[in-house]
This record gives sequence, structure tokens and C-alpha cells, in this order.
Amino acid sequence: MPEPALVLAPRAVTFDWSAVPAHWVPGEPLATHVMNTLHLVLPEGERWFVHVFGQALPHIRDDKLREEVIGFIGQEAVHAEAHQGAADHLAAQGLDPAPFVDQVSWLFRTLLGDRDLPAPVAHQWLLERLAMIAAIEHFTAVLGRWVLRAPLERAGADPTMVDLLRWHGAEEVEHRSVAFDLYAHLDGRWSRRVRTMAVAGPVLLWLFARCTRWLMRNDPLRPGPARLRDAHRAARRGLLPDLAGLLRATWQYLPRTYHPSQDGTTDEAVAYLATSPAARAAAR
Repeated sequence: MPEPALVLAPRAVTFDWSAVPAHWVPGEPLATHVMNTLHLVLPEGERWFVHVFGQALPHIRDDKLREEVIGFIGQEAVHAEAHQGAADHLAAQGLDPAPFVDQVSWLFRTLLGDRDLPAPVAHQWLLERLAMIAAIEHFTAVLGRWVLRAPLERAGADPTMVDLLRWHGAEEVEHRSVAFDLYAHLDGRWSRRVRTMAVAGPVLLWLFARCTRWLMRNDPLRPGPARLRDAHRAARRGLLPDLAGLLRATWQYLPRTYHPSQDGTTDEAVAYLATSPAARAAAR
């Protein structure tokens, strides 16, 4: 059975990027830029989540789920702005992300955006996008659990960036069931859920790999090419997620009986949010 839902609410966090170095994982430009992809991809993606969920709100017939969706929307909106601040910091350091972000914007606003369709077809397009968001949210929860446990401090990672990633990861774990439950409430067809995962998984991998290469190639400090062996080495140190683990997570999503509450518990996320400098400051 799904675990009892928390009352989801956005935390109005802020971060001071002024002292964050360009390679905020010392000596690990590739690990730095793999995680920097979040700042380029997520703001547009999470604004898209907010837009699509806003379109779904009038169709929700369950008051508890509606409250959770509203909380999800608020959290995702804050996530987008927090990562936008990190992206702006990259630009201030001489790595202007605008050319790549323009491509990400086209993906979400045009390819996956609203379309002028007859009402029944438009509703199916809404359901398709909700299923896509549920698939993407599966990966964000997996990555959220990973970053809560990753030994980033041991590698000397900048504490401000670590707090951003862990605060965000904790909220992804906290609301990991909402997108899945919304899709199940409005449609729930297993075939659509599997099909959208078959699209979302490879596209996300391609998008983040392409973004990493772009960041490495345009880094003003010229760290060199993005090499797969460097990614494997960083993963062995716990500084990047393991690709095999991500593939296993994809497989876990596919059974008809799957529910996100089966993947871990919320306790770890809540424990970090109670200690996060940004979340604690926002609560004052």
C-alpha cells in the first residue's frame, strides 16, 4: 500500500552562488558538469511540468489528490527558479548556457507543448504528457535518493551546490508518487505508461549526455573532452550515479503492480530537509 502522503508545500529557498567555484567538485570537471546539466535542463522541464499539471487540475475529482498536485506545482516552480539561479551563475563565470537552453526550451515548449487539437484529441495529448511526466519523475526520485547518499563532501564538493542538489532531491523523494497518482487517476493505462517510459528513458539519457558534452566543450577553463571512462571512474567514487542502477530503475517501473511508494521511504528526505541550510532559512 502507498505510504501516507505528506502535506506538500513549496519551500522558498535561496542560495548565494558568489563563492561557488566553476569546478565545484575539485579536480572533477566531468562530475561537476554532469550535475550542472540539471541547471540547464530542469528549469524549462519543471516549468513545463507546472503548465501541464495546471491543465490537469480541473479534471481532478479527488480533493486529497488535488491538494497534492497543488503542492507539487509549488515545489516544482521553486525548483525551476533555484536551478535558474545556478545557471545564471554559470553565465557569470563565462559559460553562457543560453544556446543549449534554447534547444531545451524548444523541446518542452514546442515539441511537447500545447497543440491546436479537437477537444477529445487534446485530452489524449494531455494524458500522454502526464504519463511522460510520471516517467520522468520516476528518474528524478531515483536521482534524489542517490544524491541524498552520495559522498560529495568527502570529495570536497562546494556546500552550497550540495545543499541545492540535496534539497531538490529530498523534495523529489517527498513528492515521488504525485505524478504517478495523477496519471492513474485520469487514465492509468499500463500500455501508455510503458510506452512513455520507453521514450522518456532514452531521451533523458541522450539529453543529459549531450548537455554534458556541450558544457565540457564550452567550459572556459578547457577541461578536455567528456570521456566515458572518466564518468565510470567518478561513478566508482560515488560522485555520479551508476548507469546500471539507472537501467534497473527503468525496469522496476514497468510491472503493472508498480507504485512509487515501493521505492524507499520519505523518512530520509524529511530528515535532510530538517537540516538543509536553505530549507531551514526558508522556514524562519
